[in-house]
Amino acid sequence: MSQKVALVTGSSRGIGKATALRLAKKGYDIVINYARSKSAALETAGEIEQLGRKALVVKANVGDVEKIKNMFEQINNEFGRLDVFINNAASGVLRPALEIEESHWDWTMNINSKALLFCAKEAAKLMERSGGGKIVSISSLGSIRYLENYTTVGVSKAALEALTRYLAVELAPKNIVVNAVSGGAIDTDALKHFPNREELLREAKAKTPAGRMVEIEDIVNTIMFLISDEASMIRGQTIIVDGGISLLV
Repeated sequence: MSQKVALVTGSSRGIGKATALRLAKKGYDIVINYARSKSAALETAGEIEQLGRKALVVKANVGDVEKIKNMFEQINNEFGRLDVFINNAASGVLRPALEIEESHWDWTMNINSKALLFCAKEAAKLMERSGGGKIVSISSLGSIRYLENYTTVGVSKAALEALTRYLAVELAPKNIVVNAVSGGAIDTDALKHFPNREELLREAKAKTPAGRMVEIEDIVNTIMFLISDEASMIRGQTIIVDGGISLLV
């Protein structure tokens, strides 16, 4: 176990950071990926090293295929293997559908959808060396239901979930398990960019059947289950972790 390596994209904060720390506690060395928050990424690396694990910090916009290839080259040079890939990095322009420009669309689709395909291609090469691996992507309820101002992100997450199914089938012969986790509204830094943030939080607190909002640890718990041997027969699925709120029409 001491030699296993996990890559978590967008791991300088939020769900990504919490997942990276949990993986480190489980004995994984961690590749921390960030696009802008270098100081936060270094802080996360420090926390991982305090747990006795190695941390490699890599700056890369995962919407750019050349930067993806460079990131995996660094992973190969540092560790020579990869066992777990958590596709967490996300971005998006929050506007109504008719206000979306081509640049908004391309930016969001590249980071939220294209990144999974081209990271998975590189990850598979490294995972094959040690007999397989696990890939888990982070999606959201906007992939299956309407959310205000969420067009670009919702569509990109729907594409991510479809790609999860295709990758699950095509990577299965390599013993690579591929799934996704879709969460309800979580009060993270990402939610601060939503113009209707307060409304989303109020609705989540008032209407979630489970009696409370989803928290970061709920998502991390599901990720950790999906990368465990106990979940090896779950393939190409998007597990919804929302306390039941998506059941309410």
